[in-house]
Amino acid sequence: MAYSEKLANMTRELISLTHKKVEEKAMFGGLCFMVNDKMCVGVEKDRLMVRLDLEKYDEVIEKEGCKPMDFTGKVMKGFVFVDADVLTTKKRLDYWIKLALEYNKIAKASKPARRTGGKKTVPKRASKKK
Repeated sequence: MAYSEKLANMTRELISLTHKKVEEKAMFGGLCFMVNDKMCVGVEKDRLMVRLDLEKYDEVIEKEGCKPMDFTGKVMKGFVFVDADVLTTKKRLDYWIKLALEYNKIAKASKPARRTGGKKTVPKRASKKK
């Protein structure tokens, strides 16, 4: 099990109360919930990944169980991890879900990855005018 099924189910339930356009994707070694085609929250191991407004980052990082998201070894501002052991009630989990959904309204969707199909692309040469 790469992520907590219990936390994923609780997250799924809370998001579905207010949003219909939710897509689940395997990401970061866990499960990511995309709302309106934008990364919103995720479950990775026994913690919740929350995407939030940068202006709220310094405030929420002080909360119990909250840590900077450093998935790649580099802190990603605008994302935090929240330990599942502090998300013991729906009310506590709901706080973080609402924070992510609030930001989701104004967040920009990430650009889809460009795929070349393994082929090298060579730029066309400009034609010479005589």
